[in-house]
Amino acid sequence: MNVLLLSAYAAQSHVHWQNQLVKLFPEWKWQVLSLPPRHFSWRVRGNPLYWSVVEREVLEKRYDLVVATSMVDLATLRGLVPNLATIPTVLYFHENQFAYPHGAGDRNFLEPQMVSLYSAMAADHLLFNSRYNRDSFMNGCEVMLDRFPDKVPAGVVDSLAEKSTIIPVPLEHLEDVSASASIWPTVEDGRPIRLIWIGRFEFDKGGDGLLLALHQLEKSGIDYALAVIGQRFRNSPAAFGAIEKAFAHRLVQFGFVENVATYRQILVEGDIVFSTALHEFQGLAVLEAVSAGCVPAVPDRLAYPEIYPGEFRYASHPQNPEREAVAACALIMSLSSGIRTGAVVSPDVSLYCGAAIGPLYRQVFESTMGT
Repeated sequence: MNVLLLSAYAAQSHVHWQNQLVKLFPEWKWQVLSLPPRHFSWRVRGNPLYWSVVEREVLEKRYDLVVATSMVDLATLRGLVPNLATIPTVLYFHENQFAYPHGAGDRNFLEPQMVSLYSAMAADHLLFNSRYNRDSFMNGCEVMLDRFPDKVPAGVVDSLAEKSTIIPVPLEHLEDVSASASIWPTVEDGRPIRLIWIGRFEFDKGGDGLLLALHQLEKSGIDYALAVIGQRFRNSPAAFGAIEKAFAHRLVQFGFVENVATYRQILVEGDIVFSTALHEFQGLAVLEAVSAGCVPAVPDRLAYPEIYPGEFRYASHPQNPEREAVAACALIMSLSSGIRTGAVVSPDVSLYCGAAIGPLYRQVFESTMGT
């Protein structure tokens, strides 16, 4: 079985998904083409131009299946390389361009939204990593099409929904963590609760909400240690700089963790993984932390309600950040108390592991190929 995998914006979670697919189907021969995750607007629109010229020989080989991410301009690529139009194709949505939160900058979303719509129409089957992702994409397409003045055919979104399936990105099994030096406080009795926040230092991950919630925790008097883990950028929101300065006495880690073993040890030794996200379609980093034993404290929005029981979600008030921060603090305090007594443990997320999800991918891939 020869499979062509196309990843036009190979962000960390996309690479993880790609690697997991290769592991799930080692008997298949995978040809991977990927592009670096920068220059978003150009990457989404320019990938067929680059690949059709520079990688034409690779694209014109014989394949049984094409698996592409939704950042690929599949409709244009199939037009420029006609033999691709005859190969069964699955389009995977890690995210969609209709649910991005307002206030994140002046990015023009119409272009990538139209690219994703045409790509979805050109694909034989669509996969989404969560129900929230699928529903927000379908609703977004419907709203966008309703805005156009005329000549919009009926039934477009219905046809996309009929060929769509929800299959999450598989969790990677965490190997046993080697006993290296811990970053966490090592007091034997009454140690602080170990709180982890993971996300890119960007607007959509909720840095402002994190800052407000931490101020609430300070008022509560709870004793905690904090690891804020994520990739930092030149233009990261000011909230992250404020957190680094105001909560230095709590921080055991701030920024990206280069060493994979160290990162996994932080997760295994943590107590609570905390999210303030405004934009999350599966929350793979939180899921990975939960699989390592952390208890989640997540907002009651996005994909989180379909993953975690209500006792791990705090009230969502994106229009009232102070109120949401109070709710987040209250949940963290409650979970902390339960963790100390043993009454609260991390929820079971084994359904997201490769062993459980692999057969779902196989079923979709083989049915798309007609085998």
